[in-house]
Amino acid sequence: MKDTYIKDQQRKLTNGQINRRQFMVSVLATGIAASTAITLASEAEAATPKKGGTFRYGVGHGSTTDTLDSGTSENHFTLVNTYNIANHLTHIDSDGKLKGDLAESYESDDAKTWVFNLRKGIEFHNGKTMTSADVLATFDYHGNENSKSAAKGLLTSVKSMKADGPNTVVFELAEANADFPYVVSDYHISIRPEGDMTSGVGTGPYVIEDFDPGVHSKLNRNPNYFKSDRAHFDRIEMTSIIDTTARQNAIMNGDVDCADKVAYNTISLLKRSPNLEIDETTGTAHYTFPMRLDVDPFGDYDLRMALKLSVKRQELVDKILLGHGAVGNDHPISPTQAYHADALQQREFDPEKAAFHYKKSGHSGAIPLSAADAAFAGAVDAAQLIAASAAQAGITIEVVREPNDGYWSNVWNKKGWSACYWGGRPTCDWMFKAAYTKDTEWNDTAWKTTDAAVKFNKLVTQGSAELDEKRRAGIYFECQQLIHDDGGCLLPLFNNMVWARGKNVKHGQLAANWDTDGAKLSERWWFA
Repeated sequence: MKDTYIKDQQRKLTNGQINRRQFMVSVLATGIAASTAITLASEAEAATPKKGGTFRYGVGHGSTTDTLDSGTSENHFTLVNTYNIANHLTHIDSDGKLKGDLAESYESDDAKTWVFNLRKGIEFHNGKTMTSADVLATFDYHGNENSKSAAKGLLTSVKSMKADGPNTVVFELAEANADFPYVVSDYHISIRPEGDMTSGVGTGPYVIEDFDPGVHSKLNRNPNYFKSDRAHFDRIEMTSIIDTTARQNAIMNGDVDCADKVAYNTISLLKRSPNLEIDETTGTAHYTFPMRLDVDPFGDYDLRMALKLSVKRQELVDKILLGHGAVGNDHPISPTQAYHADALQQREFDPEKAAFHYKKSGHSGAIPLSAADAAFAGAVDAAQLIAASAAQAGITIEVVREPNDGYWSNVWNKKGWSACYWGGRPTCDWMFKAAYTKDTEWNDTAWKTTDAAVKFNKLVTQGSAELDEKRRAGIYFECQQLIHDDGGCLLPLFNNMVWARGKNVKHGQLAANWDTDGAKLSERWWFA
């Protein structure tokens, strides 16, 4: 308890919440020596964020189809850019806990009626003061019947919403959802001014100067940002560098201050550079190869099962991740998460069973598998390893190397079988509704109409409303079991997130909910 208290006081000193004298008084009261207290104070002050500088970020994503509409965001470039320019009602902080963002508080007595109390005096980049009308307009944009937002499926349970004055919004849900405050933190649902959901005007830490889809985003610090302890850089320059080697060269040559999606086989090389630091986090991120049930031949259960059984998962962890991750079990809930189905038997490579199911499917000929390193570093190599192991079961897989540009708009969620990555979500309910329920735009397996899928959708609704932890755990176990067995989700890997940064770039505690510190590196980091 004492160590935790002292660390908390150090954090407060670093963030400017207390001064050095207050820190010394508080920690000396715990009984530590004065010399130790002085050292701790110096360490905290050395980590104090400093304002200034242009932060250059080399991003391993980006597409010419990208926009400033957060509802269409589908890769890490647009995710980070959304956080640069906008805020949400709630957010996941660096400690992994849900906290208010534009909402200073939220409450519910029954998990069905949720009241969000907004911060007062928050300004959009155009000088307009944010009110409940902007929040309602935002949620209508993402959740209305004709919405094209990827968040539409998350908001189907919202029966009605209304303003209770200029700073209070009330949501009525069709069924109780204890995780609704998490749902409203979804990065797609960034609060924008009423009547302008797509121009890039938000309340966020940075203001767009120049946005060139698939090329760069250049932004300047918002002088009126409501978080005085955040947004330390004067300027942000994000550049899309999809090629892994080019991104590595950019960080090693000092052309960028941070490069994400570090190839696992270059980590040792980068660590030897005297000017670089390597960060690595373990969380909910995973690599998948979704099979769309609405595209032949993946509607056949036995074919899906044959492919799931023909993958050497540990080989992928060893050769693609070089040990920086763990095997997956064809469902999206990480072993680090609550309600993970520990008791669900791990699926292993079994060429005999794979051959049995393949023969039963009646399929013949090559099965195309689309991949590009735009999906994740090593995606093409992973696809080739899957093809090689499937051949041992008598299954022929044709690896189709797709162009990096346009991959997310032309291949993923369209072609029958492709490589994909997911950052994951902090709760089961959120992850299921983001990618597996029947009404989400991002159901990239089109798993909607089988008996198991129908049952799954009913269980997700029940799980959302269930407040008894034991019963909820049972529901979520069955949900994972149904995806594992019947779904089109081939999920062989949970990957650690690794990036490189210059040693002059500093940060505090790292979030693990998204790559690069919860995708909020622009807001949270600073130059030494």
